[in-house]
Amino acid sequence: MGKLFGTDGVRGVANRDLTGKLAMQIGQAAGMVVKNSTGRRPSVLVGKDTRISSDLLEAALTAGLCAAGADVVHLGVLPTPAVAYLVTKYSADAGIMISASHNPYPYNGIKIFNSQGYKLSDEQEGEIEQLVLGEEPFDPPAQDGEIGRVFSQEGRAAEDYAAYLCGTLAGDLSGLRVALDCANGSASVTAGRIFQSLGADCRILHAFPNGVNINDRCGSTHLESLRQAVLEGGFDVGLAFDGDADRCLAVDEQGGLVDGDRLMALFAYHLQSQGKLHHDTFVATVMSNLGLFKFAESHHMHTRSAQVGDRYVLETMLKEDFWLGGEQSGHIIFREFMTTGDGQLSGLQLLGLMKGQGKSLSQLAGLMKVYPQTLVNIHSTPARMASFSQDERVRQAIHRANQQLGENGRVLVRPSGTEPLIRVMVEGPDLDQIQEIAQELVQVIEG
Repeated sequence: MGKLFGTDGVRGVANRDLTGKLAMQIGQAAGMVVKNSTGRRPSVLVGKDTRISSDLLEAALTAGLCAAGADVVHLGVLPTPAVAYLVTKYSADAGIMISASHNPYPYNGIKIFNSQGYKLSDEQEGEIEQLVLGEEPFDPPAQDGEIGRVFSQEGRAAEDYAAYLCGTLAGDLSGLRVALDCANGSASVTAGRIFQSLGADCRILHAFPNGVNINDRCGSTHLESLRQAVLEGGFDVGLAFDGDADRCLAVDEQGGLVDGDRLMALFAYHLQSQGKLHHDTFVATVMSNLGLFKFAESHHMHTRSAQVGDRYVLETMLKEDFWLGGEQSGHIIFREFMTTGDGQLSGLQLLGLMKGQGKSLSQLAGLMKVYPQTLVNIHSTPARMASFSQDERVRQAIHRANQQLGENGRVLVRPSGTEPLIRVMVEGPDLDQIQEIAQELVQVIEG
């Protein structure tokens, strides 16, 4: 990670950490980098989620991009993966998404995609950082007829993206009753037209954004209302998206959680049965449940563990030519269809599996045994986040914990890439034991 960019772009409290001035500088820097790499006036797509600050940041980014001599195409409110897809469909040179994903509404962020629809590499983000931080000089701003112009594809963009996702599914979803939680975010403009057009009987929840209710007691981080809707309405499944709809979690017909790890187990098993799981391998992360790795072993599959962040999952997939990867949080990448995690795509593939096999989600998800896992978030400072791993007391405590758990458990302590937190994760067969170990680690880290 750099000084500005974390594991998922630039993120912070809007108009405090992520100001209009900073957004304009990022836009100008990104426009300059893209222009210099293409040697021509570039075209940059800009999408956003429903946060109250997204309009402010859109305007600032647009000003910076135009000042660098880039044309800007506004896409309006869209999911993050829609921007990634439309960059290639519209033959743009880059795409920018304004979103802080699952974070509360005061936060916002900026994610940048290249002309192939992939998130920028660490090196490319470093070029932009050097310009914004004054470590390298900006080119002179565009003058006269070289100043960038602004266009709009709002409306059409959502239709093009929805049509593409619908085309990834063979057949339809008739006969399935589905509850959809749009998190008052980007999925609010696309979920209905995608799932209903394929014949699913849908109840759509939390699809009335007002600028400040995104992820507010709804979406993939708050499943209570979705679970209640599924149970009371007798739905076959509930799907929960986050604010920018790049992740998806599911609730089965009994109200049970089916997280990203269990979804990946389902998808990997299905792809393997069709001979489509390249190298019989899929990519998880260091935070994935131990049960996922045990599942893979028992079904003669291999796994790779990437750093947390779907960009790192994708890097591993591209490097070794794997077609499936994802995170416990619900970011799942189907490389056959998309260059980044896509919650609605995952939901479609799950529903297609359910209909094709004629099984309930609880039956399908029962393939994988979930090991008890506890996660504790410790609020921290940037300095402490950067240095705690070198603390000998912390290292010894982690070593002792791993010795206690042996081969049937593990400990992972890491700084968050998106929030000022140190995350302590412990998993193993005994819930009481792992909770006790986690608290001991927290005391050492905080001490």
